[in-house]
Amino acid sequence: MIEASCDCGSVRMEIDEPPSSVTDCNCGICRRYGALWAYYPLAKVRVTGPTTVYQRRERALEFHHCSVCGCVMHWSPVDRRRDRMGVNARMMAPEVVAAASVDLCDGASW
Repeated sequence: MIEASCDCGSVRMEIDEPPSSVTDCNCGICRRYGALWAYYPLAKVRVTGPTTVYQRRERALEFHHCSVCGCVMHWSPVDRRRDRMGVNARMMAPEVVAAASVDLCDGASW
């Protein structure tokens, strides 16, 4: 099991397995967040603690931030029939992230 947490420790995540790869996207929001996304089915990630939700203009994803320190923790689909969420792997231990391959996503060109 992998554990992840925000800077202040108020929000914690438990994930069944480490990511084999993470995605570095350069779209406007991902570039600004500086996140590396690891993708999981919704049921494979347990989140505890207070989060604040931000939805971009498309309203397809909810970005969850720690309500205390502001760290970007994960995104989840607004439409819960989509069974995929993105966990910010930068909240995991550095050795977990170092073991994953990095896929580049040119989201800025979409």
